[in-house]
Amino acid sequence: MKVLLSIKAYALLVWRSVYFKYAVVCIVGVLLVGFLDDNSLWSHFKNRQRIAELTEEKEQFEADFNRDQAQIKELDRNPKAIEKIARERYFMKADDEDIFVLSDDDRDVKPLETNERVE
Repeated sequence: MKVLLSIKAYALLVWRSVYFKYAVVCIVGVLLVGFLDDNSLWSHFKNRQRIAELTEEKEQFEADFNRDQAQIKELDRNPKAIEKIARERYFMKADDEDIFVLSDDDRDVKPLETNERVE
């Protein structure tokens, strides 16, 4: 019983202490700045991660841009490159050529339903 009374007396002494109030205010302030505020450390960390992702994406776009610029320069210098792209991408051909397009797609043939008439 004496121990409980001494603990209670010590707790009241700490509660009435000016330093305790300052400590509580400091702890609450750190929690607000660290986690709950819009400009918190947590938001700062997430923004840093987003910046890193966007930087990688920017580098990828710059690499694509440089590749496309080199391809445009090649097309300006070499008319055979235009012909190559036209043949590969757009299946264009010369007058004396035939083109066969081979596909690996397994397309299911839809059977006619019984209520449909074939004309």
